[in-house]
This record gives sequence, structure tokens and C-alpha cells, in this order.
Amino acid sequence: MLKTVSEQAFEQRRSALLAQLEDNCAVMIKSAPMVSRNSDVDYLFRQDSTFFYFTGFDEPDALALITKKAGKLEYHLFCQPRNPEMEIWYGYRCGEVGVVESFGADMGYSNLDLDEKIPRLLDGISHLYYSLGRAALNTQVNGWLSTMRSRSRAGVVTPSHLLQLDDISHEMRLIKSPAEQDMMRAAAKISADAHIKAMLACQPGVMEYQLDAHIQHHFAMQGAGQAAYPSIVGGGKNACILHYINNNQVLNAGELVLIDAGAEYQYYAGDITRTYPVNGKFSPEQKALYELTLKANLSCIAMIKPGTNFNAIHECAVEIITKGLVELGLLSGAIDELIEQEAHRKFFMHKLGHWLGMDVHDVGNYKIDGQWRELQAGMVMTVEPGIYVASDDTEVEARWRGIGIRIEDDVLVTEDGCEVMSRAVPKSVTEIEALMRQGN
Repeated sequence: MLKTVSEQAFEQRRSALLAQLEDNCAVMIKSAPMVSRNSDVDYLFRQDSTFFYFTGFDEPDALALITKKAGKLEYHLFCQPRNPEMEIWYGYRCGEVGVVESFGADMGYSNLDLDEKIPRLLDGISHLYYSLGRAALNTQVNGWLSTMRSRSRAGVVTPSHLLQLDDISHEMRLIKSPAEQDMMRAAAKISADAHIKAMLACQPGVMEYQLDAHIQHHFAMQGAGQAAYPSIVGGGKNACILHYINNNQVLNAGELVLIDAGAEYQYYAGDITRTYPVNGKFSPEQKALYELTLKANLSCIAMIKPGTNFNAIHECAVEIITKGLVELGLLSGAIDELIEQEAHRKFFMHKLGHWLGMDVHDVGNYKIDGQWRELQAGMVMTVEPGIYVASDDTEVEARWRGIGIRIEDDVLVTEDGCEVMSRAVPKSVTEIEALMRQGN
């Protein structure tokens, strides 16, 4: 049975948002639009994350307005009107009555009435919060406020403070509720099982896109209709391209394949990376770099708990990888000097991880008042150290060239430590080689 977030949870989020704001305010949130792909074809619709977080409504071209006057909250939802002829072609619409009956709106309106209704609903509001960086919404808001100012002689009072909603909504989304944690466990489990299926199907001669097909099939069969992002399936030197998504090359014996793939389940993302040998057996060089990456992965996960400085975890990975690369002969010099010079960035050029949630690179500040923030229970982050040796790097011995490795897990910060939600997919050398023997 599909897990879902209750309508009560969406109502609680709206109430929690307005509780942080002054009286006589309004919050405006715009949905995602349909986007044309080509000719008469649209891209598959995916709702704006913040809009869905506060509404649970998954139709395009909608707008939510939540007002707070004299402590009373009112939730207005503008949506596409019912249109039987259009619904024959494009599917059922909830409509103005439906958003009240099924989505908790106090009042539902057609989006055709925005220009008429919004100036009236904002009359007397002093503080208006919305995503200031969205150009289309900025244009609409400016138009509505201009209409209101033109009616000032009739006693219309225009909002005098336009404020950034994202600063507040992003911090709310950063801390996951128990219900959200369940969604993310489901996304991680579906993602992990898909990685296992790909691992079992991997062998020399298979195409990168064929492994991706195994992954996408499992996502869909488990109720995750969309991936959280385009999968990366990089064999050999392609694993050294961080955002490689061509996925159109043959996998060769003696090479590694790096797969970075995650399911999206009920708007929550999984994000897992595993790297393994195409023929099921690590070479000595591959094993050495893999176990160094795994050491960084495990050491960093062990640090995760409330109060830990976010950047301190990255620094742990940098120290481990720098020391290991010196021991293997890929770097030379004093460890402290190499770290200060950021010499590791030639082989480990990205941060250790990122927030994870409704977006795969989820919202929320990494610094507070200029300082790296401390972890809190309910945050979810990735831990993804990597080592990438370019195939044309003549400064290292030929035996290391073209090896790209990343090991990524999804980690929930708990009250007393952490939970690795992606733990179901193997990552030790012994476990990987044993599992791949089952598939060959």
C-alpha cells in the first residue's frame, strides 16, 4: 500500500508557517506550470516542492494564498476550473469545489479569476510573503499591487512589506517530520533494491542504459513513477564525469561502473551511489581506491549526530582521502600542507554531501550567520566521498588512470545518532563480489 501524507499534516504545516509570522500578513505560493517539450507534447508534470509541501495539491497552474488577520487563518486555493471538454483530452480536474472538499481549502476559486480576486484578498494586508526570485510571480504580484494602488482613494490598503518566503519555508522543509521520514525510508528502500537489481544484471557487454532500465523498471513497479533525477550509469572513464547522464556506452571487463540513482516516492527523493567491477572482481588498484573511499564513507557516517558541525564531516573525508592518496603514491608531501593547499581537489572535487528531501539537492542553509551549522534531529543528508582519477592524467601511474569511485548513502540524523536509510544495498568489497557472483 502506498504511503501518503495526511491532509491534517498539510494543515499543520500551514498553521506552523503562519504562527511564525506577524498578524495581518499573507503567504502566496505558486504551483509549477506545465512545460512544453516539443510540438503537442509536454514534459511529465512535477509539482513545485514548496507548493506541494503546504498544499498536497498536484495540479498545474494553481496558486495558494494563506492570510492571517486578527489571528484567524484563511486558506484560499486558485486552480484550473472544471472543463468537461478539456478533461476528455487531459484528465480530471479537481476544480473550485474539489479543492475545498478534498484539499482543505477554506475557499476555492478558478485561476481565471486571479486578477479580480487577489487585489481584494490582499486589501488591508501589511506583510506579503512569497518567493521573490521567481520572475513570473514577481510580474503578477507587481500587477496586482499596481491595481490596488490605483484604488487607494476608495480606501484600498496595499501591502507595504514584500518579504522572502523562502527563508522560512526552506528551514521548515529542512527538518523532516516522522511522516516525512517514513516517505524517505520508502524512497531509500526502493532505490537500494533497484541498485541491487542492477548489480545482479551487470556483466561485460551490457550497455549502461540497460542497467538504468533495470533501475527504472524497479522504481515504477514499486510505486515510484519518477526518478528523483536522471540516473548516472558511468562505466570506465565515464565514472570520472560527475554528472554523466549519456548512459550509452558498453560496459567492459576490467572496468568499474558507477551508478548514482534514486527513486522519488510521494515527492521524496532517494539518492544512492554504488561503484563496482563490471566483471564482478576488483583489481588491486580498484580495490585500494575503493576501500579508501569506503573508509571515508564509514568514518563520516560515524560522526553524524545532533550537534556535529556540517563541515567537520567534510573535513574528515578530506583528511582520510588525502592521507590515503599519499600512501598510494597519487599525492606526495606533508599531509597538513596538502590539506591546506586543497591538493585533494584534483581527485575529490565535490563536497561530502548535501541535504536530501523533496528535492534531491534539498533546501536549507548550510551556514547560519556565516558559520557552518550544526546537525539537528530530523535533517537528512547524503554522505558521498569519491575519488576520480582522470583517464588522461599523466602525472599518475597508468594503472590508476580512468578509475572513478563514489559511495553515497542517505542518512537521517536521529536524537542520539543517525540512521543509514540506504543500508540495504551492499558496499563492502566482500559483499559486492559475493552478490555479483549470484548474478553471473
